[in-house]
Parts: sequence; structure tokens; C-alpha cells
Amino acid sequence: MASPSPASARPQRSPDEVEDIILRKILLVSLTPPANPSPAVAYLELTAAELLSESRPLLALRDAAERLLIDRLSLPDLPAASQPPFTFLAAAFGRAADEARKISTIRDAGLRARLADSIAHLRGLILSYARIVAGNPDTFPSPTAAPHPAAELLVFLLAEAADPLDPTPAPGAPPPPGFIDEFFGGADYESIEPAMGELYERLRQSVEKVSALGDFQRPLRVLRRLVGIPSCAKALVNHPKWIPKNQIMLIGEGRAMELSSVLGAFFHVSAIRDREFASKPDVGQQCFSEASSRRPADLFSSFTTIKSVMNGLYDGLKDVLLILLKNLDTREKVLEYIAEVINKNASRSGMQVDPLKCASSGMFVNLSAVMLRLCEPFLDNMESKKDKIDVNYLFYNNRIDFKDLTAINASSDEVSSWIESINNEHDQNSASGEVRLMESQEATSSGKNSTSLVRCAKKENFSFICECFFMTARVLNLGLMKAISDFKHISQQLARLEDDLESNRAMRDQGGGSPQLEQDINRLEKIVEILTQDKFCYEAQILRDGAFLQRALSFYRLMILWSVDLVGGFKMPLPSQCPKKFSCIPEHFLDDAMDLLVLTSRIPKALESFVLDDFLSFIIMFMGSTSYIKNPYLRAKMVEVLNCWMPQRSGLSSTASLFEGHQLCLDYLVRNLLKLYVDIEFTGSHTQFFDKFNIRHNIAELLEYLWDVPSHRNAWRQIVRFDMKLANEDVGMLAFTSEQIPAPFLLPEMVERVASMLNYFLLQLAGPQRKSLTVKDPEKYEFKPKQLLKQIATIYVHISRGDKEAVFPAAISKDGRAYNDQLFASAANILWRIGGDPQIIKEFMQLAGKAKAAASEAMDAEAILGDIPDEFLDPIQYTLMKDPVILPSSKVTIDRPVIIRHLLSDSTDPFNRSHLTQDMLIPNTELKLQIEEFVRSQQSRKRTAAESEIGEPDGTADMVE
Repeated sequence: MASPSPASARPQRSPDEVEDIILRKILLVSLTPPANPSPAVAYLELTAAELLSESRPLLALRDAAERLLIDRLSLPDLPAASQPPFTFLAAAFGRAADEARKISTIRDAGLRARLADSIAHLRGLILSYARIVAGNPDTFPSPTAAPHPAAELLVFLLAEAADPLDPTPAPGAPPPPGFIDEFFGGADYESIEPAMGELYERLRQSVEKVSALGDFQRPLRVLRRLVGIPSCAKALVNHPKWIPKNQIMLIGEGRAMELSSVLGAFFHVSAIRDREFASKPDVGQQCFSEASSRRPADLFSSFTTIKSVMNGLYDGLKDVLLILLKNLDTREKVLEYIAEVINKNASRSGMQVDPLKCASSGMFVNLSAVMLRLCEPFLDNMESKKDKIDVNYLFYNNRIDFKDLTAINASSDEVSSWIESINNEHDQNSASGEVRLMESQEATSSGKNSTSLVRCAKKENFSFICECFFMTARVLNLGLMKAISDFKHISQQLARLEDDLESNRAMRDQGGGSPQLEQDINRLEKIVEILTQDKFCYEAQILRDGAFLQRALSFYRLMILWSVDLVGGFKMPLPSQCPKKFSCIPEHFLDDAMDLLVLTSRIPKALESFVLDDFLSFIIMFMGSTSYIKNPYLRAKMVEVLNCWMPQRSGLSSTASLFEGHQLCLDYLVRNLLKLYVDIEFTGSHTQFFDKFNIRHNIAELLEYLWDVPSHRNAWRQIVRFDMKLANEDVGMLAFTSEQIPAPFLLPEMVERVASMLNYFLLQLAGPQRKSLTVKDPEKYEFKPKQLLKQIATIYVHISRGDKEAVFPAAISKDGRAYNDQLFASAANILWRIGGDPQIIKEFMQLAGKAKAAASEAMDAEAILGDIPDEFLDPIQYTLMKDPVILPSSKVTIDRPVIIRHLLSDSTDPFNRSHLTQDMLIPNTELKLQIEEFVRSQQSRKRTAAESEIGEPDGTADMVE
């Protein structure tokens, strides 16, 4: 076959022509009028004229590439099919990649290298201008209503972040391969920073109203990817909304950290409902609506789903923070952000939280989970890492202010004075050190100018472990522990409303229906439905997440180990003087630990395989020590923990071994429980009676359990004997004192308390249950019930002899718990049989008669007074006030004897815990006059009625018949 003639062969293109074709295809431009115009290809007429004026060929070559790109982007009249600048640049990057692949088949190595270099150069220009356009959208003309470049960039990022298993469609087409990596990876901070401002804001907006069931995973993966790029990470922490500075109207700084900051939007994603700033879809409605009629399997599936998605959020946010913390350029900003979230939301610890001022519970529960994950490396190695936790952080760090928190055993003034004294000592040491250093420098200066030293304030450098530990403690207090408290309140409120709803339904079913009743039932049903959903959401995100709770327990175990180290470690007895560093630590550090132990002890399997020995040692050490932990309610909470651990309650065999084989437990538990039982008397609040009863009930149950534990019997023997001997001596001293100086026992604030105490002893010694007091070998234990009864009767008589105003019989009869008139007769019979003093017995029975008469008079007086107005009743005892006084801080009016009795054991206002003394009480003279007038008018009314009844004509009865 003949070869083709040269005239028929395809003409060979020059390297310039080949390069021109490739660059024009990438940029979609033409330098000559196109024979067949395409709307996608732009004719750069002015550019062509410039090239001709410069005697250059009309070819798109490497040295003209940037001019061609700029002119293409700068066209004032864009064709209808033209893309916005950023879209065009991204597509051009893709075309450049395609052309780079095509030239790989060119055999001429030199030409191939030249073309590859030109394409790479143009691709670099495309990326550079893409960054410019993304940061400054107005740089080049754009079609009307074109999307913001940052929006297009976010679509690319979200498309790349799509999970193949996620059924939710991507928001748009993916970017050309490699575009995102090169757009971010090849840029320095200055070139990327303008683009990142708008991108991070739009990323924040993509999740700002998304709930746990919404699509937050893709934006979170985008954030995770961006912070892995150093320049993007730096742009994030320098973003204006990293820590928002602009105040939103009516919104507090704490809430603004959640609503406006870039990270805040991600931390807002939650299963827990935020009523003020709701997210979609509504988790409560979607997962827990009409829960009472749902199958258990459906509810369990919802719990599992929520736990899974929330742990995905926690892990993603932990990765984001960890990457930023490992980057030295961003670490400080991350710690500043966490500190700002804590400081601006400090009021979340209060009973009432303003939802417009503070961040939501959802945000703080999420932050709690993330902080616990950041702590994990040193929680796994806590014994070796706890020494890195410097207690001085509480006093000298420049991020978080701990001074306003209640200290474990020091007032705020004591904490401030102690810190000031340390600072003064430090300043003196520093000053003397500087003098010595300057003298040394002057001596060795050899005529040179000596160095001028400037004194610096004390500045501590704390390790990340130290900062993370204390920040986590504050976050847990404001987050997890506050949410647990909220969950309890919701549960209690729900139980009350369900009872009300049940009562109303029963009333309707019994034929008592009315339009108002139906309205009440409908209203209650709606509230119960909402609260049920809320309760299940809290349960799903917190209580059902065993790993979350165990991480928190591990953290508080470290807290316990660290705090015990401040007093010298696990050993008893404690040092006689409480170390200042221990006494000044925030009380909530330990209170939160106890609250979490109580909660987890009541959740099945929550404590499974968790080692509790350190917690038990801590509780035994501090439960009975007022000189270390001043708050009796915190020490009482320790008893509640132990109560939950009793084997019959916990259902765990491991807790039995705790009580039966733990050495500190065997040596000190019983005596410290008994000590706390006594200390509880010195608590005081407006709920003190109820509180004392519950606390002592818990102690009694625990002691009853320990009585049957053989290993504790020896401790019991040693303590009952010692305390009984001491009790005998105390009662004897009381009998002597009451004879010599009875007046203090008859003071208004004392007489009822003394009477109640004596009545209680009398009930135990002479009441129906006295035979249960039998003890084997009573002499061995110094138990002398006959002698005690004689002494108690003597005390009654001694006080009665000094009772010039006859107040003692009324006080005896007012005691509704132990008093009854038969009790005194029974006691007198026993006293005759055991050889009591006849004169004492005679006066004792006379006092009994007076008490009985006083009881009768009190009943008559109550009948005369009828319904007493609420404002005349004491707010604690609910009895008619006789000497009302105003408390200066809370402004509550209370009966003087009641408040003085309270002040004997607690010098605080029981309604707000502010400082209070007797001399600060303000007589409420006006109210006292009103009460006296009320009593007089009621008595007068009764007398008039009685006289009218006596003067009735004899025929009245007949008329009635």
C-alpha cells in the first residue's frame, strides 16, 4: 500500500500552538473572533488588541497566562451562560487537571515538560485568584444573585465530607478532584485568612438550628478537616466570632458564646430541648411523643440512637479541640475560649438560671463530655499524673476566677487574706533576691552599665494537665451536674402533675365533670406530655450513657486522690490543723463527686466493675470532721452514698466487701457515723426538721446494717461503752445545773427544745418500747437505765421549781412527737418501784397535771382563734407569732423565739444563708399589734357568742323539736 503524500499529511503544530490550545481550553477564552461563537467561550478582544500593540502573537502562552485570567474574570458584560468568578475558577482548575492528564501521552519529553510547567503555572494562578475571590467577592464582576464564594466553597467541603452510608443527599456537586486540598494546603495564613472569615461564619450557620437528629455530622467533619490545616486553624481562633465581642440585645454574654461563636453552634447541638432557641427536628416529639403507649423496644431504640449520635458529636468536637491544643499557634486561644465560656456562664450554678443570659444545658453537657475526653490520657494514669495538678492554680491563674466560689472550710475573707499573705511573702522574697542580684552584677560589671531590673508580679506557668483538670471541674459543675439537678426537678414536677392529672380524671369518672375540669385535664395532659419528653431526652443523653458517667466518675476519683494528697494522703486520724490549701478549695469539687456517686449508685450497672475503694476511704476520713468540711449537708451526702452502697440496695456483691474488709472502714466508720448523727443537730435552714430527719434516718439504716456485720462488732463495743459513760456524766451535770441555775432552760428560745429532749428520754425509758432497750452485760457498757430515769425526773422537777412564769408545762405539752399524759403516770409507777425520791415523784406528778391542763387550754385557745390569717403564722413552725421580727437580709417576718432557737446552732438567715445575729433582728411592731388585736377580737367574739347562748329563752329547745 502506498504511503500518503506530504500534501495530504496533517500539518504539525508548533509547541507554542499546542500550548495556546491547552491554555485557551482551560480558561475558555479566544483571542480571535470565533467562527462558531460559544456562550461558554469568551472573546477577549481588548486583550488581543494589547498583544498586537506589543508585537506579540495572538497566542495564550505561559507568560500571558495571568493577564488572560484577569481579563477573563474582569469582563464587564458576562455572557448569559457565564459562571460566577469562583465557580469559573474551580471549574478551570478541573479542566487544568484534565489537560495535565492528557499530555502524559505526548512522546516528545521536552514538549511534555514545557506543557506540564505551563499548566502547573496556570493552575497555581487559578488557585491564587480563587483565594482572592473567596475572601473578596467584589474583586471581579459577578452575575446578579450569584452565591457568595464562601457558600460555594462550603458546598464543596460538605460534598467531600459526605458519608457513603449517609442517606441524606449532598448539598451540591463535589469539587474537582484535588481542588480543596490545594486551595487550602498550598496557602499561607495571609492569603487564606480573608476567605476563612466568611467560610467559618457560614459553617456556623449550617448547624445553628440543628438538633441531635439533624445533619450536623458533615459540618463537623468539615470543621475537623479545616483545623487540621495550620493556616485554617489559625484563621479560626482569630475569627471575630471565636469569642464574640458584640453584644446581642437582651442576650447575656454567656448565651452569646453559644449563639454567636463558631464553636458554640456545634456545642448547641443536643437532644436536650432548648425552649428559647429551638433546634430541628424536635428530639422529644420525634422520639418520645406519647411515650406511655410506645413499645419498650421503640423507646430503647430511640435511647440507643441518641446516645450514638451524641457520642459522634463528642468525639468530633474532642478531635477539633485536641488538634487546636496540640498546635502551639492556637493552644492559648483554645484555653481562652473555654475559660470565657466558663466565666460568662458562672451563674448557671444558681437555682434559677436565666435562659437568655446563660448558655443552654445542652451546650454544657456536650462541653462536659468533650472535656472529660480531653482528660482521658491522665485519667488512665492518674496516680502518676496527679502531682502535675498544682493547687496554686486556684489562686494565681489568670483565666478563671475561683475566689467567689464557696470554699470547703474557709470564708471568702479568709481565702483572700491567706492569698494576700502569700503574695506579700513572695514580694518580700523577690525584693531581697533582686537586691542581692543587683549587688552581684555591680561587683562584676567591670565598669560597664549595670542591668536595670524591673520587679514583676507573680506569674505561674501551669501545665496543660493542671489547666484541663480545673477547667473540667468547673465545666462539670455548670454542665453535667447542673443538668442532673435539672433532671431531678423535672422528674419531681412530673410526678406531682401526674398525680394531679390522675385525681382530676378520677373526679371526672365519678360523674363530677365540668367544662373547667375538662380544661384542667387538657392543660395537665399537655404539660405532662412535654415534661415526659424532656425527661426522656435528659435520660437518653446522660443517664443511658454509661461510658459518659464512668468517665465522670474517673474524673472525680482523681479529684478525691488529689484533694486527699493535700492533707497527707489516706490515713487516719487527720492532722489536727486543716491545711489552708485544702480548706480553700471550692466546696463544689467534693459536693459534685458525692452527687454523682448518689446518682450512679441508683442506676443499674452504672457502677459495675468500677473500683470504689478510694471514694470509701475519702468518705470515712471526712464524714465526721467539722474542722475539714464545715458543711454538714455535704457530710450527710456522704452518708447517703454509703446508704446506696449497702448490698441490699446496690444489688452488687462488691459493695459488701467494701464494708466488710476495708481497714479504714472497720476502724472508723461506726464512730464517724455516730459523730455525724450528733453534728446534724447544728444544721439550720427553713427545712431543717425535714433535713435532720432524713439524714438521721440514713445514718440509722446504715448503723443497723453495720450492727449485723461481724467485722464491725468490736468497733461497736468500744464506742457504745465510751459514749454511754459520757452520756451518764452529761445527764448528771444537767441535773446539777438545772437545780442551781434553771433560768437558761426557761428562756423562750430554749424551753420548748429542752422539754422535747426530756420528753424523748422519758418516752424511751418509760414508754411502751422500753423493753427493747435491754442490753446483754449492761454493766460492761455502762448502761444504767434506772439511774437515767431518776436523773431525768429530777431535771424535770428542778426546772419546774424555777419556773416563775409557768411556761414549762405548756412547753412539755406542745411536743407532739413524744408527749402524752399517760407517759408521766407510767414513769411515776416505775420510779416508785425502783426506789425514787418520794418528794421528786410527788412534784413530778404535779408537773404532769399542769402539763395536761396546759394541753387542754391550748386546745381551747386554738378553738377560740379559729382560722388564723397566714401573715400571722410563723413561716417555719406555722404557729401564731407572739413577738414577730423582720430578718434584715431576706425581709422575712418570723417569731423571735423560733429564729433565736435557730441562731443557737447556725448564725445565718435560714431563708438566704446570709450572716445573722440576734442584735440584727428588727421588731415588727405593727404586725405584733395586729396579732394582739386579732386575738382580742376572737376572744371577745367567742365570749359574746357564749353569753348569747346562755341567755337563750327556755322555749327554744321546744321550738326546735
